[in-house]
Amino acid sequence: MFGKNADTLVVLSQVNRFYFSKTDTSFGCVILHEDEKVFLTDFRYYGYVGKTLSDWNVVLTTSEKFYESINAELTRLNAEVVGYEEKSITVEQFRKLCESCGAFKFEPASDYIIQRRAIKTEEEIQKLAAAQVIAQKALGKVVSQIKPGITEREVAAELMYEMQMLGAEDYAFETIVAFGSGSAVPHHKTSKRKLEKNENVLIDMGAKVDGYCSDMTRTFCVGQPNDRIAKMHKIVLEAQEYALKNIKAGMTGHEADSFAREYIIAHGYGNEFGHSLGHGVGIEIHEFPRVARGSTDLLQPNMIITVEPGIYVEDVGGVRIEDFAVVKEDGLLNLTNFDKNILL
Repeated sequence: MFGKNADTLVVLSQVNRFYFSKTDTSFGCVILHEDEKVFLTDFRYYGYVGKTLSDWNVVLTTSEKFYESINAELTRLNAEVVGYEEKSITVEQFRKLCESCGAFKFEPASDYIIQRRAIKTEEEIQKLAAAQVIAQKALGKVVSQIKPGITEREVAAELMYEMQMLGAEDYAFETIVAFGSGSAVPHHKTSKRKLEKNENVLIDMGAKVDGYCSDMTRTFCVGQPNDRIAKMHKIVLEAQEYALKNIKAGMTGHEADSFAREYIIAHGYGNEFGHSLGHGVGIEIHEFPRVARGSTDLLQPNMIITVEPGIYVEDVGGVRIEDFAVVKEDGLLNLTNFDKNILL
């Protein structure tokens, strides 16, 4: 069953097509049935997909006949109730699907896909860990180049170069490099700003390996940190360590978030920690579950989550420290191993 009642699953979104087939194409459809796996695509990918997915039925179609081909395959498979991605596809896509495949009953199946993607296989965990190792090695190579006068964009470019040289196919998301007061913006836009002596540096980065993402943030100072930043760093680090030590399977996202949040609130910076403690990571950088205030998402074994408390003070700067880890019954298996000291 693909969801509550579906006997067949139609997958139109590119990211979910990749999840089920491990084959990335800009055009296509995956149909999953208990007896068969079907991949529809056009002439640009037909040969490639056929060689890559030797145990699938690969069907050649065109953009003009795309939905007609989906209907033909569903009919051939004797589908009855078809699950679809109500949270991923457009209204136009769903309209065309219904118009072309009117003989079938469609049932929402996004929750089924989201939950399945959230719990990683051992193979997926290995890919995520490999991506994190590459990000760590890249940061290790670039840290020594971060000196007064270098720009945020130059640091970001060096990180991207090193990740690719180490085997990454891409960055997992646009690298954030923030100097000084710019680090008070959690999603700071990397700029041409030059680093000044004794400023803090916040770097949020990740690599992508075999389609899987990593995520890591470190905050450090080039020179001597001012007392305010040093105090914030100490609080964030202790909050993260407490959360990493206590989060485990069976908790809600709200309960996990509270470990770091309550610590930061107790030290007077509750209003300066405005984002969630973390999120799931996989083939997308933000996935289920939400590790946040009010989140009822249940943490389950082999989910991958980030743990990233932060404090941000306008005109002063921000501190965020982020690891990502595998949820286990008895705690977290941290996939991140990079120095967290304020002086690197």
